[in-house]
Amino acid sequence: MKVNEFLLRHAVFTLDELDSFLSARGSLKPNTRKSILAYHRNQGRIIPIRRGLYATVPLGSDPASSPVDPYLVAAKMSEDAVLAYHTALEFHGKAYSVYTRLYYVSARKSLPLKFQSHEFTRVPVSHLLREKGKEMFGVARHKRSGVELRVTNLERTFVDVLDRPDLTGSWEEIWRSLESVEFFDLDQVIEYVLLLENATTAAKVGFFLEQHKETLMADNAHLNTLRTLRPRQPHYFVRGKRKDCQWVKEWNLLIPVEILNRSWGEVL
Repeated sequence: MKVNEFLLRHAVFTLDELDSFLSARGSLKPNTRKSILAYHRNQGRIIPIRRGLYATVPLGSDPASSPVDPYLVAAKMSEDAVLAYHTALEFHGKAYSVYTRLYYVSARKSLPLKFQSHEFTRVPVSHLLREKGKEMFGVARHKRSGVELRVTNLERTFVDVLDRPDLTGSWEEIWRSLESVEFFDLDQVIEYVLLLENATTAAKVGFFLEQHKETLMADNAHLNTLRTLRPRQPHYFVRGKRKDCQWVKEWNLLIPVEILNRSWGEVL
């Protein structure tokens, strides 16, 4: 039984994945899995992350100090896990800062996890996306260390971080991160905005695109579509931030002057 073959191809794995491997080789007998896990733990080849989830330790490495790729852990937190928000920005190399907290979207409830130097937090799937069967809209599949993971693409991430800034960080972090992206498929951005049915989010997206109209090649057709989705009454750009705001009529948003001027005070 070549369990080492499995370990070489699975930097992080679930018990279900191990069971499938053993079953395909006719080796899934009572206590087989238990003895395999015990043996390889004693040999320092695997370490537990949480119940049902393990990491493989590279040959010759010390299990006590061997770092585990946090993206792979997040990707295996549930069967439907999708790396999103600031974590997606980091994965795509577009985050202004590196965080130790990782966010993943999943329909399955899961307690937060602290492992090594990282925290892993689940974000529920939007009920609107679930009702429309669009949970995987704008989700791309990637291979990392032989492990397949799902990550929101840049278009969905762009909208997500404006929709839920609390999962991304300060407005300086958001602005500087998004400004590092050279291109968005704006048709897909608008399609996703429409799915979320949130007027404030639509206006935020429109405001950002208008600020970066030339660099992101946002034409009037895209901006006009977003204008039709803006709130009917003035909405605050930052929930709970009511002081030092300026009304931007075109988007019907009350926007903190720090964001308008990019002076980056603490506005959250």
